[in-house]
Amino acid sequence: MKIASFNINGIKARAAALPEWLDEAQPDVVVLQEIKSVDEAFPREMLEERGYNVETHGQKSFNGVAILSKLPLEDVTRGLPGDDEDDQARWIEATVVGDDMALRVCGLYLPNGNPVPGPKYDYKLAWMARLQARAEALLAEETPFLMAGDYNIIPQAEDAAKPDSWREDALFRPESRAAWRRLVNLGLTDAFRARTQGPGHYSFWDYQAGAWNRNNGIRIDHFLLSPTVADRLRDCQIDRDVRGRDKPSDHVPVWVELAI
Repeated sequence: MKIASFNINGIKARAAALPEWLDEAQPDVVVLQEIKSVDEAFPREMLEERGYNVETHGQKSFNGVAILSKLPLEDVTRGLPGDDEDDQARWIEATVVGDDMALRVCGLYLPNGNPVPGPKYDYKLAWMARLQARAEALLAEETPFLMAGDYNIIPQAEDAAKPDSWREDALFRPESRAAWRRLVNLGLTDAFRARTQGPGHYSFWDYQAGAWNRNNGIRIDHFLLSPTVADRLRDCQIDRDVRGRDKPSDHVPVWVELAI
């Protein structure tokens, strides 16, 4: 099973680029972030005609997440537990059933958190605490799961071309990285780092200052796998070349291949 994560930075803006990549990459399941669309305006037809079941958790002009799956999506839920007053569309999860395993797929768009300090950073850290609680609950249930999406976290210095320029940014602040480590230390596996070591691997390049041409990127789109899912990891790659195509998102797809 091939599962991908892609922050598309607006479904309308990526109306041509997303179908082109889907036709080429042929993922079985995709989690999308920043669809920037309410549910009723999401262009389901272009995805359904490619064989995908579509579930969205949208929001006008901002945020928004979705799951696309060539397999049936069961028990779909929207919104990260832990704060009934949180109305930002940043979390969706569903179960897909493979040949010999039912997999809980959690798609997320973690808050950016800038500027630091301030309420946006407080929200980011509180959201990460809720994320950890959700992971703990799934682990306690012994549910095979993965959490994939735009984490807005640079885990370590090698995940940035110029780490010094990010030192005071919410994506790289010590508190943010400590929250990431607490999550991983539950027993989760960073799928990309389980397969590939060393610097120079990025999933985001800003639109400004020629970041793409200078390869001034960061790795902030991640797959975290529960232990039973990590045992079935075959590969994890970043589709870097997508960034150089016509009207690209500032993110590129990341995908895992699992023996499920």
